[in-house]
Amino acid sequence: MARYIALPTVIGGPGGAQRKQKRFASLQTWLLNGEGRRRAKSLLSCPVRLVAFLPAWLVMHLPIAALLSLVPTLVASYSKTFVVPHVDGQDDTPALKAVLANYSSDAQILFQRGVSYNIWTPINFGKLTNVEISVQGNLSYPTDIATIQSIVANTTLYSGFWFDIQGTNITLKGNTEPNWGWVDGHGQQWWDAMNQTNRPHGWRFKVTNGIIQDMKLWKSIAWNFSLSGAKNVRAFQNTIKCISDTNSFPFNTDGFAVGGTDLVVENNYDTSNGEHVVSIYNGDDCVTAGNGATNVLFQNNYCEGGHGLSIGSLGSGGATDYVTNVTFQNVVMKNHLYGARFKSWTGGNGLAANITWRNIVLQHVKFPIYVTQNYWDQGKGPKPNSTSTTSTHLQNILFDNFSGDIDDSGTVEGTCITDPCWYYVPGATGEESIIFDLYPGTATNIVARHVNGIRTDKGVPVRVMCDNSTITSDPGFVCQNGPFVPTPVGYL
Repeated sequence: MARYIALPTVIGGPGGAQRKQKRFASLQTWLLNGEGRRRAKSLLSCPVRLVAFLPAWLVMHLPIAALLSLVPTLVASYSKTFVVPHVDGQDDTPALKAVLANYSSDAQILFQRGVSYNIWTPINFGKLTNVEISVQGNLSYPTDIATIQSIVANTTLYSGFWFDIQGTNITLKGNTEPNWGWVDGHGQQWWDAMNQTNRPHGWRFKVTNGIIQDMKLWKSIAWNFSLSGAKNVRAFQNTIKCISDTNSFPFNTDGFAVGGTDLVVENNYDTSNGEHVVSIYNGDDCVTAGNGATNVLFQNNYCEGGHGLSIGSLGSGGATDYVTNVTFQNVVMKNHLYGARFKSWTGGNGLAANITWRNIVLQHVKFPIYVTQNYWDQGKGPKPNSTSTTSTHLQNILFDNFSGDIDDSGTVEGTCITDPCWYYVPGATGEESIIFDLYPGTATNIVARHVNGIRTDKGVPVRVMCDNSTITSDPGFVCQNGPFVPTPVGYL
């Protein structure tokens, strides 16, 4: 099935559909051939930016294939290949690190299929140029918690990530076979012990012009992929499986942190075998766009078990943070605490602008749409008393076309280990489809439309929480602490 980016409809009236079809064909030809392709490639390096570049008259669905054809092609052949050696019962990292300087450019680094590697110490790949890292075999962290903790505490050995990849024109490629290409973090024992001391972050991919494809992470201890500081990266067909076999919870196993520029994370959704083979199953944000995120597209994904499609947290410690032009679309959210989520700290500064959540399907989600400017670290105690009314400002925020069900069963989510629970909202009934927790004068043009497809599991009427004194324009529903009542703006 073709995949599309939806653009605003402005062509109407008699014959509008025919005019759309003709202009669509003309634009495709222009993009994929001749002068149009040359102009687009000279101006743009990412399909996210292409959307803003398209002519204003365009009102149709443009195949992503046309957009992705404009992304610079990474090197497909290499002058040399290093096959990482393996010795049973020994750490395989030193042998790789010893030769990295000789394979830092125009090279392939290959973890062979059929080999289970011991990555018992972190790998900092250094600065790479035109390199493919191919994970065809299986990789394993140490199984001993104390060993990892001692390494993480040693800043000489540990750069902040167990796998640290930086540079230009880099491909990180996994294996599509079911039994090979897995990176095993052995996180279960950490979750069972509720041990959150000196946990390692997984993969840093701070790359300009990069691809992450077909990677498979199994039971990561915490934090999976970080794209903070990356530019022009496409991550697709990747699998994250942080699934607990017990009642313990996989704390802080965030999927993708996308604090970079011109990023596309897509197509983590494959039901070809009757199950979600490619998906993001974790215990925290499925994706989080933090400070510096600009021109980010997260689409066609399946997320299960975590804490939502998140912006933030922003403004911690009074920081000035910026996030702009972020779109989450065509996503299934199953058994998540939040669906669409924005979180900023009291006393922070900065701006989150042009943020869209579109075409979101909810399956047993406690808080479908949740916006708060009162975020705090629950692990450090109760909500602090603050007289500050500053926060990261919000501008042009859209929640569009949500459907599915609210988990209003009253069951406790796995991260709830305090009383009251850290996600407790005073006055909430568990039946709210929308919660806006805002300060006056900080939010401009925040709208929820086509969200009347959200229902409660128990079948009771859906409610909202919203303070009318904090809203400067029609948000698409009657802003009140009460029943959800859509306004005409909510149907646009």
